[in-house]
Amino acid sequence: MPSTKEIRAKIRSVQNTRKITKAMEMVAASKMKKAQDRMRAARPYGDTIRNMIGHLAEASTEITHPFLRKTTKIDSIGLICVTTDKGLAGALNTNIQRLLAHRLHEWATEGKKVEATAIGNKGLGFLQRVGVPVVSQVTQLGDRPHLDRLLGAIKVQIEAFQKGEVDVVYLAYSRFINAMKQEPVIEQLLPLPKKVIEADEKTVSWDYIYEPSPEQVLKVLLKRYVEALIYQAVAENMASEQSARMVAMKAASDNAKKLIDDLQLVYNKTRQAGITKEITEIVGGAAAVS
Repeated sequence: MPSTKEIRAKIRSVQNTRKITKAMEMVAASKMKKAQDRMRAARPYGDTIRNMIGHLAEASTEITHPFLRKTTKIDSIGLICVTTDKGLAGALNTNIQRLLAHRLHEWATEGKKVEATAIGNKGLGFLQRVGVPVVSQVTQLGDRPHLDRLLGAIKVQIEAFQKGEVDVVYLAYSRFINAMKQEPVIEQLLPLPKKVIEADEKTVSWDYIYEPSPEQVLKVLLKRYVEALIYQAVAENMASEQSARMVAMKAASDNAKKLIDDLQLVYNKTRQAGITKEITEIVGGAAAVS
């Protein structure tokens, strides 16, 4: 049985750990509000540009663009993996990595080649461990997504798709649902999925007047569409990260408090047992003398 000195040292250690987890919980709660505001501000823009691209693609059937091409056979796949730079975020990174591992196994079984872009340290480490070639990466994004830092990494995948080196590009990230739930998703980014191209389900004929030309307008808008989706995915992942970290640190703080109470009970029992033993020895000694 451990001595009272050892138990006191363990209680102090757990108390110090609880202070750290409590502080991290408060910091994450503060950052979560700002991250959620950025994420919610990006959603309307992303939804609007999705609908606009769907209408333009439907109206401009005579215009050809690499992003709108139809892929009949998929031999090579580009993957953009969005994860966090830091840990202590519960099962957030584990969930997206488990989903990716399952999908990578399916692609490997089908004989498809995969090359990836990693956004975040955790995703980079995962891709390296499973042996997926990483053609570009960006890490240490901080608490606020900056599109200019993301463009260099995602440009590699976009150019590879335009050149025909990859047949399809997927985007993997954690979608924010609420503070308690984050959903790992893998979405098709390029070519534009059918649900985007057929965004308007009504029988409406869309027509536009282009200035300066349909090719130039569509080229700029499709590029902006891809950038908007990447930015929104990173914003969603950052909001998910802070929410998951806040919940994880709160659970750690609660567990630390419970452990401290249990250790305090063990300490009191050990101390009481020591006192009882000393009293018994004193009484036994006095009885022997008398």
